[in-house]
Amino acid sequence: MRVVIDTNVVVSAAFKDRDPEAVILFLASRSDTEWVVTPEIIAEYREVLSRPKFGLPDDIRQCWFDMLDALTITYDIELDIDFPRDQKDAKFLACAVAAGADYFVTGDKDFSVATKLLSTTILSVSQFKRLVCDRL
Repeated sequence: MRVVIDTNVVVSAAFKDRDPEAVILFLASRSDTEWVVTPEIIAEYREVLSRPKFGLPDDIRQCWFDMLDALTITYDIELDIDFPRDQKDAKFLACAVAAGADYFVTGDKDFSVATKLLSTTILSVSQFKRLVCDRL
């Protein structure tokens, strides 16, 4: 199974031990699951986790960076997708399509208008936890 994770899920997992953390731990524990990213997505994860407003201590931030390096599989893609609701989120959709992801997990309401993108199912964090994590 291939999964794309939105940045808001990663940030929530870093600060709360609820569903976002459970999703990340699920991905970490499954050898049959690929967390797929692009260099642009990894750069966004790192930039957002480094924002001063979050105040994430250096050692914790570095642990997250190391975990991201260990758990993600990077795809170099050349696919542009037009996502008028928020063009900066198009990179996640492009990654999902190019990598043939089964799921795109997000907490972003901009994606509520779409539940399926080609072969990728778009789910909220709680939906993914309930429908995938809790069943496997």
